[in-house]
Formats: sequence, structure tokens, C-alpha cells
Amino acid sequence: MSRFDVINSRANRLDTPDKATGRAVFVDDIVKPGMLFGALLQSPLPHARIVNIDTSAAQRLPGVRAVVTAKEAGTVKYGVSPARYDETLFCVDKVRYVGDEIAAVAAVDLETALAAVALIRVDYEELPAVFTVEEAMAEGAPLLHDEYPGNICAEVHQEFGDVEAAFAECDLIKTTVFRNKRQDAAFIEPQGCIADYDLSGRLTLTSSTQVPHYVQRTVAMVLGLDVGRVRVIKPYVGAGFGIKAAANPMELAASLLSMRTGRPVKMNYTREQVFMFGRARHGFVHKMTTGAKKDGTLLALAHECQLDGGAYSSFGIATVYYAGSLLGGPYRLPNMKYDGYRVYNNKPACGAQRGHGGVVARAAWEQQLDMIAEELSIDPVELRLKNMMVAGDVTCNDLNMSSLGMRECLEAVRDGSDWQKKKGKLPAGKGIGLACGFFVSGAGYPIYRSDTFHGTVMIKLTEDGGTALVYTASAEIGQGSDTTFAMIAAEALGVPLSMVRLASGDTDMGVDLGAYSSRQTLMTGHATKEAAEDVRRQVLEVLSEELGVPVADMDIKKGVIVFTDPDVDFSALRTRYIKEHRGWTDNPGDGPLTFNEASRMAYLSRGSIVGTGKYKPHALGGKFKGATVGTSPAYGCSAQVVEVSVDMETGHVTIDQIIDAHDCGRAINRTSVEGQMEGSISMGMGEAMFEEVKFDNRGRVINSDLAEYKLVTALDMPPVNPIIVESDEPNGPFGAKEVGEGAIMPTIPAILNAVYDAIGVRIFELPLTPERVYTAIKEYQEKQREKE
Repeated sequence: MSRFDVINSRANRLDTPDKATGRAVFVDDIVKPGMLFGALLQSPLPHARIVNIDTSAAQRLPGVRAVVTAKEAGTVKYGVSPARYDETLFCVDKVRYVGDEIAAVAAVDLETALAAVALIRVDYEELPAVFTVEEAMAEGAPLLHDEYPGNICAEVHQEFGDVEAAFAECDLIKTTVFRNKRQDAAFIEPQGCIADYDLSGRLTLTSSTQVPHYVQRTVAMVLGLDVGRVRVIKPYVGAGFGIKAAANPMELAASLLSMRTGRPVKMNYTREQVFMFGRARHGFVHKMTTGAKKDGTLLALAHECQLDGGAYSSFGIATVYYAGSLLGGPYRLPNMKYDGYRVYNNKPACGAQRGHGGVVARAAWEQQLDMIAEELSIDPVELRLKNMMVAGDVTCNDLNMSSLGMRECLEAVRDGSDWQKKKGKLPAGKGIGLACGFFVSGAGYPIYRSDTFHGTVMIKLTEDGGTALVYTASAEIGQGSDTTFAMIAAEALGVPLSMVRLASGDTDMGVDLGAYSSRQTLMTGHATKEAAEDVRRQVLEVLSEELGVPVADMDIKKGVIVFTDPDVDFSALRTRYIKEHRGWTDNPGDGPLTFNEASRMAYLSRGSIVGTGKYKPHALGGKFKGATVGTSPAYGCSAQVVEVSVDMETGHVTIDQIIDAHDCGRAINRTSVEGQMEGSISMGMGEAMFEEVKFDNRGRVINSDLAEYKLVTALDMPPVNPIIVESDEPNGPFGAKEVGEGAIMPTIPAILNAVYDAIGVRIFELPLTPERVYTAIKEYQEKQREKE
């Protein structure tokens, strides 16, 4: 039985009624008086110099209210990381990919805005383009950005321990090369926004963003506004998965258009524009060499990685670090060397997508670990258990395992899948595979250099008592964070969830860095808990003053005041409360003193009762270059077992079932935790089986819709058994840590290992299309015949 009253249970999400009844208001549902509509002019060429822009015909079109280019927008550079600001709102001298923004129009309706965009004339001098990592890095390749020679956006060179010396001690050294393809996050709601610059010179931007705080800062910086005059509001959002975790050109363009017209301006991406904007999963090439002793002890990893980055940096400088740093755990690995290169080319920029830079690296290495286990005749489970870290361990790259239920996860999926009865004993075409995963519970440092708190929360009690109002600038984007914070507030305050109301997603409510890096449960949850405890303290202090009872002898549980001494006389307080509520039908009778009564007394004594909370991590990580990327106050971990069937005649793979265990520290809302686990699995399945953004030879996306870009549907999902593991994270609120992104980590390699078990051949390139699997089967069979 849980020792908690609210958390660690199953609660209905706060947003369920609105979403289920169609009352949820998304950006495109909003209409404002006098609202204009914006449209973007985007480059049709992958690489070209801009010779001239003529907007005169567009400006003359009836209904057009403003046309803006780089001339009006200025040349302030922005991006995600200040270390790689390489974008301007509109292209200044040249375009760098098909979709690069050149101009924007505001008009009385969308049709007029689009017609005006078509009237803008741009003279280009086309330049040679590069579309692959190999082309971009070739000697003499055209440069996208003059300040980055060789088209190298960022490179990382790290070594921990002595890899070469460790290889000399190894009994087995295994090298493999693994490739994935670019993905799109395929969220249901394309990016949209409404900018409203009022007569007082204040800009309110309502946007489908994951990060109101970062958008606020970027808009202020690029448009030259005082940050206090920019307010960003996040309404209901139809998911983000990382792509909406930074300011985009549409938000900036809408804001500029509103400033120039004095009218609200609405803009939305089409699905095609979502693909053109990109910012989702990079294409990776991972070359890994792992050395082990014959007893299975892992000694060293040498890792090289190239990232297909696209035209701009976006999150890429972090991605290239994450691709290496997150392999430091969850196994004891004393020696690790990493060389990573993120490369510019003339395609849409890649960025952060669920699991960020760690997903494909994890897939490559977990597959390689299975290969090592097989060559050493060790069960894959036992190899992993032998090398598993435990709580208190520190990785070779200074990541601290303050809690780690990895062993429990692995044992849970082993036992829950009948692994020992099935591994190596299934018929041809049937396979079983497993893998582990590891991810941060929030980035240890903000994207820009600052000592800022990562989250602040305010809780105010209503003056009549009975309701706690929680105000947070955090971003609910469909993952259930609002419900999580309401539950944390209720638990810490000692009241039922029904007594908590929550508002979020507004920069006027405080500071919150947003929904990325699986940070909100731990970080915003901490701030919420602290604010609730502050309120609770104030209420109990007033009761102590009124009743002469020490605070230590009182508590608040389930909405009532619990006294150590059962004979405390609070009748005078109750009489005062009832006198104020004559005629009310729900006044307290003979029962215990209620929170409603206590909070009313607190107001009468002190005025409005407001509690505040804040959070930023303690000092984290090492002192080497890049040490901040991968650091976190806690780490989530997971393990999965996948069973598959493969049609040996067609190469078609069917996933039959998945057993998934995830260590979330402490489950706040158990239903939401399971939902995040299952959502991660569905995205991992899509990346493994179907997903690939495809381009023609001119750098244009050729499958920029959800008909041709193949996704996992409900019909593809197998039975999933989610197992929650709780390790009680000491740095988390009530012991909680991440589940949103880390749960995707084992899915791809578990599928790969299961497919190998079914067909006897390894596949080192994604996605696992029937053609790719069938070709691998036939090539393997041909080699076997040649050996005979």
C-alpha cells in the first residue's frame, strides 16, 4: 500500500475533459479582432546567392498590410546555443536549403497573403549544393557558412582513460558501423502562432511551443525589444517531441509583422512546411569499436560519429555531444574515446527529437553488445548484468548515478518475457531480443550561460479557503505535466487533488526552461513541491498562533488538520468560519478541522497566502570541454524485450509483443508513466521499421505528408507490458525522475536483436523495410551456400 495520499496513484489528467469534448483551444482555434494572416516566402533552391528582391507587386495587392524582408528585419543572428548563432530571421545574402525564409506578408486573409507571396520576385545566382555528409566534407566542397571551414558545424574529441592501452588487454575487439535515416517527429499539430503588438508597445505571442521562456528571449533579442515587454503564452499544444523546443522563423516573422501593422497576425505551418523546417532527428553514422575480456568484462569503447546536420546548427552542438556522452552509462566502462562531427549541408536543419543524440548511438552499441555476448557464449542478459552500474557509481565521463534501477529493469523484463525459455529456442522466423537504455532527467545547465533558476512556481490559496492555485510557466504539450505538478502540489500541501487548480505555459507566471531533456517532472516538480511546502508552513504557523499548538505537533493530511494531541480545542476557529458562511450548505459539522477553515484563518491573519518555489541543480559534471552536455541531477534507465516474426520470403517484420521496464524514480501518476513508456515504444518502432525523410536530387523533401511518411498506427502496435521500477531518486521530488524520453532508448536495438535472432543475420541500417530485410536474408543465404 502506498504511503502517499495523492502521488504514486492513478489520476485522471486535468486536460482530459477539454480534449475529450473538443473544448481545448489550440492556436488555430483563436481569433482576435482585426487579425491579419501571415505567409512566408521560402526558397525554391537549395543554395543560391540573392541578387535582388522586388516586393513592389506584393505591396500593391489589395488587402496586403505589410511585406517584410531582411531589410526590415535586420541581421541579428540567433539560434539555439549562443555558441552557434548562425540564423537570421530572413536570408540576407544567400539561401541555404529549399525552404529557407526570404520574406513574409501580412494580409486581411490567408488567400491574399499567399497571393502576395507569389508576387514577390527574387533574382538568384544558383550555387553548387551538397546534400550528404560525404559531399559536404569533400575537399573543395562549397561552404554553407564562411566561418565554418570544411562545413564542420561542431566537432568533439574526448577521451577518458586510455583506450589503446585497454584494447591491448582485451580478448575480443568488435567493430561495427551503423546508420539511420533522418526522421520527422510527425506531431499532430503543425507549428502555429498569433503575435499581437499592442498600443502600449507590448508584444504577446501565443505559440504552440515547448519552451515559452526561450522563445521570449529569442524574440526580444532578434526584434530589439525589452524582454519584459515580450509575453509568450502556450495554449493547448498537439505535441512537440523536441522540434518545438526553440524559436522558429514563423514566430519571429509574425511578431515583426504585428509590430509593423499594429494588428494581431496569425501564422501556421502547413504539413509540407513542417518537413521543410525540419529540426527533428539527425541522420547518424556511428562507427564503434568495443573491447572486452573473455569473461564479458567491458574495457573500452572507441566511437566515431558523423551527423547529417542540414543548413543551420539548431540543437546540433548539443546533439553531437549527447551522441557520445550518454554511452558513459549504464554499464561500467573505464575507457571511452569519442570523435564526433556535425556537418552542414543544403537540407533542412536537424535538431532535437525524443531521446536527442542518444537514440541511434544506443541502438548501435546495444546491438554490438549482443554480438560480443554471442562470440563469448554469454547470455546477453548476463553480459549486461555483469557490467551494470549501481547507485553511487560515477561514469568515466563524470556522470553520477544518484539512483539507478537498471538491474531491476533488466531482471524484470527477463522474468516477464520467459527469456530463458525462449532465447535460442524459437523456430525459424521467430526471434527475441533485448536492450537497455539510459537518459538524463533534465539538462544540468540552461542552453544559454546563466545562473538562472531552471523553474519557479507560485501557489496562492483562494481567500475563502479550499483551493490552491498553482502558477507555473512550464509547458504542458500533451505529456501530462500539468497533472503531475497538481498531484505534487496536493501531496506536499496535504489536500486532495480536487482542491488544486493549475495554470501553466505563460512567461508572466515565472521562469521555466520548458519541456525538453525530460526535465519537468524533476525540476519543475521540485519547485512545485517547495512552493506547496511554503504554503503549508504558513497555514500551520497561523494555526499555531491561534491555537497555541507547536507547528511540529500538527500536520495536514487529506484536506484536514491532524493534531498529535486529539484533544486540541479549535471550536472558536470553527465558529468564526461558520459565521462568515451563514447560509452555506457545506459548513463543517463535528468532524476534524478542515483545510478550508485553516486556510481561511491564515488569510484573515496574514492576507493572501502565497508560496513560492524554485529549482536549479547543484554543481554537476567534470571540468573537461563539453562536460556540461550529458550532466543531469538524475538519470532514468530502462530495459525492453521484444519478440518478432519475420516472413523469410518477403522480409516483412511483425512485432509480436514488447515487455518494457523503466526506472522513473517514483511514479507520480502511474497511468501517465505507462503512457509515456508506450508512446516512446511507438516512436521507437516507427524509427526502426518505417520512418525516413526522403529527398530528391535537388534537396526537396518528396514525402512531406503523413500519407507518404510512414508512421506506426494503432494497427501496428503490439501488446505492451509496461513495468514501473522505482529507485527513489534522492534529487527528485518525492523520489521522481524522468520517463518521457529515456523509454525510447532500448526499443530500436531490442528490435534489431530480435530480428537477428529470427533470421540469423545482422542489419546495420535503418529502417528495417521489407526490401532491406529480404535483401539481407538472401545475401546471407547465398553466403551460406558458397560455404557449403
